[in-house]
This record gives sequence, C-alpha cells and structure tokens, in this order.
Amino acid sequence: MSSQDPQGHHRRGPLRITVPSRNDAFLRSLVGAIGGPLGRRTEPGVVSPGFWRVERVLLVIVTVFGLLTVLSKDVCRQNGWGGAQNAFVGMCYSDWTALWGGRGFAADAWAPFTGSSGEPFEYPVLMSAIASVLSLLVPRSLEPGQQLLAYFDINTFFAVALWAVVVLAVAKCSGRRIWDAAIVAASPAMLFALTVNWDMWAVAMLALGLLALGREHPWLAGILIGLGAATKLYPALALGALLVIAIRTGVYKPFFKVVGGAAAAWLAVNVPFAIAAFDRWWTFYSFSGSRGAGNSSVYQAWDLSVGRWFPALQSTPGAITIIGFGAFALACLGILALGITAPQPPRVASLVFLVVAAFVLVGKVYSPQFVLWLVPLAALAYPRWRALLTWQLFEVAHFVGIWMYLYMHSGDENANGRFPDELFVLLILGHMVSLGWVCFLVVRSVLRPETDPVRRVGLVDPLGGLFAGRDAYPPKARAALAAPALPGARHVAPVLVGAGAGEAPTGPAAVAPWETVGEAPTGPADVVPVETAGTGAAGAVAPSAEAAAAALPGATLPDAAGGQGASLPLAGETERAPGQGDHPSGS
Repeated sequence: MSSQDPQGHHRRGPLRITVPSRNDAFLRSLVGAIGGPLGRRTEPGVVSPGFWRVERVLLVIVTVFGLLTVLSKDVCRQNGWGGAQNAFVGMCYSDWTALWGGRGFAADAWAPFTGSSGEPFEYPVLMSAIASVLSLLVPRSLEPGQQLLAYFDINTFFAVALWAVVVLAVAKCSGRRIWDAAIVAASPAMLFALTVNWDMWAVAMLALGLLALGREHPWLAGILIGLGAATKLYPALALGALLVIAIRTGVYKPFFKVVGGAAAAWLAVNVPFAIAAFDRWWTFYSFSGSRGAGNSSVYQAWDLSVGRWFPALQSTPGAITIIGFGAFALACLGILALGITAPQPPRVASLVFLVVAAFVLVGKVYSPQFVLWLVPLAALAYPRWRALLTWQLFEVAHFVGIWMYLYMHSGDENANGRFPDELFVLLILGHMVSLGWVCFLVVRSVLRPETDPVRRVGLVDPLGGLFAGRDAYPPKARAALAAPALPGARHVAPVLVGAGAGEAPTGPAAVAPWETVGEAPTGPADVVPVETAGTGAAGAVAPSAEAAAAALPGATLPDAAGGQGASLPLAGETERAPGQGDHPSGS
C-alpha cells in the first residue's frame, strides 16, 4: 500500500498488524490477568516495538517450547530407549533411535544407500539422505548408548530449528496477521510429536514453498514442494489444491511453473538413486501400497471394534487400498466443487489444508507425527485459537493413547488390562472428529467469507500470488447485497467486513462513517459500500477512490493485486501511516 508525500512521490508505509488480544475473543478473555487487551490507541506495526519485534518474540516462544520438548523426553534421555516402559510409558519413542541400530546407521552412516544393513529403509530418498548426513555427526568414539543419545539430540536440535523456520514462514505468509504464527510456535501437539520422525524437514519445505508462492516465485515454490515430496510425499498434495485455484481463477501459467519446478526437483533427487538401486528406492512405495491397517487409522478403529464382533468384516490390505483411494478421490472432487462454487476464490491455505486433512483422515495410517503436517496449515487456513487448541488437545490425548496401546501389546507382563482397546478406539475417533470439525470450519469460511478470520481483517489471500485478482467463475449479482442506486452513480454493492452476523466484533474493525472510530460497531456486521466495477486480489471487490473516501475518511487505498494480497483498509486495524518507512514488524 502506498501513499503520496507533498511532492507527489509514492512511499511505502508500515502496515498495521492484527493484535490477537483485540481480534480473537478467546485470547481476549485470557489476558485479563496481565492487563487486558492491547489499548486501542496503540499502533502495532507502525510504532517501533524496539528490540522485541514480533519475529523475535515468536522465536523465544519456539525456544521455550523446544526446551519443553526435550524435557518431555527426559525419561529416555536418562534411561535409554530400551524396553517398552521407557519408550511407551515414558511417551518418548522415536524412529530416530529405533532405526539407528535397526537400519544400520550405527555401523554405516550411508546404510540406506549401500544396503549394508540388509534391512531396507522404508522412507523416500531425501529423508534417507537427511538421516544419513545427521548420523555422520555422531562421534563413533562414544559408547553405543552415548551414540544413540547423541543421534537423538542432534536430530532434536535440527527439528527445533526447523520449527523456528516454519514459524517464521507462517508469520510471513500471514500478511498483517503475523501473530497467527504463535499458534504454531506454542503448539502443544507439535511439542509432543516433534521427535517421533524426520517429518519437520518436509513441513519446513512446504511452508517455505507456500511463502515463495505468495511472493510470486512459482518456480522456487515448485522446487521447494518437490524437495518436500522427496522427503515425505504429502507436500505434493499442495499441487492438487493449486490446480483447484488455477481452475477457479483461470490462471494456469503459475500452476504449470509450480508443477514444473516440483517435478524437476523430485526427479533430480530420485532418478539417480532409482537407477543405482531400484529395489531400495522402490521400498517406500511398495511398503505404502501393501501395508494393512496402520496405527490410529479409521481402519484400525474398525478392526478393534466392529471387526472383533464380526471377524469376517476385518479389513484387508487390498480393501483398505481401494477404500482409501476411493474416499480420497471423492474428497478431492468435493474440494474441487467447493473451489468452483464458493462466492469468492478460496484462499490457497484453505484448500491445501483441506486436501492434506482429507489424505490423513482416510489414509492407511494416522501416525502421531502427522499433526506436524496439519498445525501450520490450520494456522493459515483458520487462525482461531479456541478451535485449533481444542483440536490439538484431542491430538495430545491421542498421543498418550497410542503409546499406552502399544505398551499394552508389547508383551510386558505389567501391561495386561490397564488400557482397554475400547478406550484407544474412542481416542482415535476423538482426534479424527476434532480434525473433521476444523475442516468444517474451513469449509464454512470458504462458503461464507464473512466468517473467515483472514478476510475479516481486510486481507483477501496473502498466498494468492500470481493467481490474485482473477476469477473464472464470478458469482451472480445477489439482490440481498445490492445497495440502492444513487443518482448519477455506478452500481454499488456492500461488502461485509469486520464481525460476522451475530458475532461481536473483536477489535477495531471497520466502521461506517456514522460511527466513532475506536468504538465497536452497533450492528451485527459492518457494511461498507464499495463499487463492483473492479476486482482486487483473488476476486475481492476493489473500492473506487470515491467509494473508499466516502466509506473510510482518511484511509489510503489498497495496492493492486500482489503477492501479499490486496486488502480493504479497515479503520483502527489495518491502515498504513502515510510518509513513514517500512517497519520490520509489519512485513
């Protein structure tokens, strides 16, 4: 957003950022003990915070939660990972330590590629390379137990560092809602699941890929997504969401660039290994195709409940493959229909989250570390603390349940009967239903844009990038939104901003000209008349100069569609200060 100085030169000013204690009712109810919400006369993003920029505060939060992660695994760090009681009852099981000896890293750092251990490494190529490179950092002069601890600690250090990368990427992907990244930084689900596997490498690559997409670098976005898919297959699912965006907007060139970059990166990593050792390369794909009902999947819940009552109805690997692919295909068709029929082009983060969540819900396994995939995407798709923390509490309960279930079936004589399978089934259903509820909230925000927390503060799509400002399926004019025509004026239609119908505004939302700036709107929703002649980013209605001046006196006009997404300036929350330089906290 730009403004003019007295000499007519355009300057870029700082962008006011959304304050959580103002914008989120749940957080506002929790800050009473520390002085209440931030005052309305402050200007976050405009007034310099000094050393404590938002990004630095987020890094402090990640550091604290990273230390808590290490402390939560202290049982195994002190007593080792041997025995079911340490790994399962202590809830500190990790594939890092299990595969250190099980896949030959202790004897040969490059065992996944040389095959020296005789046991195939059932992960994609880039994850195999990451595991091997990190094993090289373990001093072989240490005792075997100390080597195992060193490998765990090295992996933990890099996982926490990647957590910080993901948090900063989410902050940069959030536009003026930079504090939404705190949902990721202070995630209880990520705290517990961080050390289970190497998934954070893929999570970071996808987060950076989405950031590159929003900054209008489709080739770089594709390369990062391709590298993520070479680490853990799920980042490739983002391409399906981008296809829906391309169909809805009618803009295909950026999509093809992303796909081209992803294919080139994936092939560059996979082809050499596939040529050199096809059997070991193919292990991951053959294992994924032939496995049966994995832990915490809906199929395991079925087998532990209905399958026990009716043994003939037990699932089989073949049936699970057919049902899983069929259900995921139907979910993808539903997401495509949602993208085409939505009143406005959906946000990229919303569709990526829905595709990944659908894949997790109907997949053969719902591993505890899969929550690492979902938390950053959920924070971008539906950044509401109450909903996301409620879902994560179910995930934490499931995290406890999976280790108790495995302990019950470990053969330990002390385990029998202490954790019934029926309770584990309830925990599986609980974390699936809670994730389904978040999916419902995201779908609702797509169908009813006024309920979208991101759009309610004036943003259209911070990740829209080169797709912004286009709509191949513009909605028909709605009589309910048509404003009375003024003599000599073009047609004007209202755009709902601020609080949704029936909800109390949660901060300095947009105000109509007759209301006092800084006071809560008096109606169920704020209606600001804007012209329908032009469109802004991702199909948002862009105000003309006259309409914007009439609706929000003194507000500057939004930029044209760009990587950060065009927006409608909202009084007291999102305006820029003319003639001031950028401040990093508003980036």
